[in-house]
Amino acid sequence: MFSLAGRRIWVAGHRGMVGSALVRRLARDGHAVLAPDRGALDLTRQQQVEDWVDANRPDVVVVAAARVGGIAANAARPVDFLHDNLMIEANVMAAAAKTGVAKLLFLGSSCIYPRLAQQPMAEAALLTGPLEPSNQWYAIAKIAGILLAQAYRQQHGLDFISAMPTNLYGPGDNYDLESSHVIPALMRKAIEARDSGAESMTVWGSGAPLREFMHVDDLADALVFLLENYSAVEHINVGTGSEVSIAEVARLIGDVVGFTGALAFDASRPDGTPRKLMDSGKLLAMGWAPRIALHDGLADAYAHFAESVQLRA
Repeated sequence: MFSLAGRRIWVAGHRGMVGSALVRRLARDGHAVLAPDRGALDLTRQQQVEDWVDANRPDVVVVAAARVGGIAANAARPVDFLHDNLMIEANVMAAAAKTGVAKLLFLGSSCIYPRLAQQPMAEAALLTGPLEPSNQWYAIAKIAGILLAQAYRQQHGLDFISAMPTNLYGPGDNYDLESSHVIPALMRKAIEARDSGAESMTVWGSGAPLREFMHVDDLADALVFLLENYSAVEHINVGTGSEVSIAEVARLIGDVVGFTGALAFDASRPDGTPRKLMDSGKLLAMGWAPRIALHDGLADAYAHFAESVQLRA
């Protein structure tokens, strides 16, 4: 058991969807959270990171910062997804090691697993086959981060751990149609189709791929649980254990936002990995479980998105 009480916790990437959810979760328990302004700290710059960590001396670090995006963004900017993520994880871990933090948690992604990995994907599936080409740049960077955390444990005896979240959605998501992940992209399309009175909305691919989705607030709760209860070299999966087709997600989103038209599947667009379900049995056996059902989570995400649009207006 690792107590977070009285610890100075730095959430690198606190303005992102995952980071902000974790800040909310930590604040609920009264923990002190360090949240530097992005303009004052560029995580891709080694000296800036080392200087900030040396000056602020966090006890616990969560590496939630990353350049993220969907299939289109990965295909258009492979250098950004590989280079920036490598720099962020390397700089933050090096600075944390140099100042002797008590614990560090690195966040990966389910895309680290082979495209045709046996389902559900257990932690042991890592590096057992080719990656999905449509997001391999991001995946390679995340795999490097996992191994780097393991290397710090092995060489320096530091309590660095890694967690692999499944596909996430919720407050703070990116709703840009060219760079977003599937749920926010579908929600934006459904809203626009509803408002324009369209008879149908376009869904990329066949709609057949199966995906696992987790509300970001469930992930934040799991991360606090892992910080307090997990310390091992192997990364650990964080998922719900259930899956749904892209077509069914699109229908659920239509129901949530009030779009009643048809779905038009664009077969010229890539499907990505046919099926992606993680085996989270290791975490579930430790006593943690998700609480937010998919339909309820989608309704929450929509409410936050609608509120943000009104605030910008």
